[in-house]
Amino acid sequence: NEYFNTKAQGQFCRVDMSITNIKDEAQTMFADNQTAFDSKGRKFSADSEASIYDPKSEVLLEEINPGNTVKGRVFFDVPKGVKLAKIELHDSAFSDGVEVALRK
Repeated sequence: NEYFNTKAQGQFCRVDMSITNIKDEAQTMFADNQTAFDSKGRKFSADSEASIYDPKSEVLLEEINPGNTVKGRVFFDVPKGVKLAKIELHDSAFSDGVEVALRK
């Protein structure tokens, strides 16, 4: 609406994911900690504002207990025509993360 909206600088690219906590304690999934890369190696940050408007974006800020799985979406603002090749997932801003190849 006129008060709540966001517009992409290029285009929004949605990444659907399923996240399972394999640790022994609760971990928080925060959309802003995730990064994506295109085939040229360019790094894109998540757009958490875009995630706010999608009711299926449960991973915007989600605490996940051990053994539990959540599904959600993370959005990236990329130049028009760009396709993402991989995503780097982090359980915190300080973790090493893990790279995951993306498929269509």
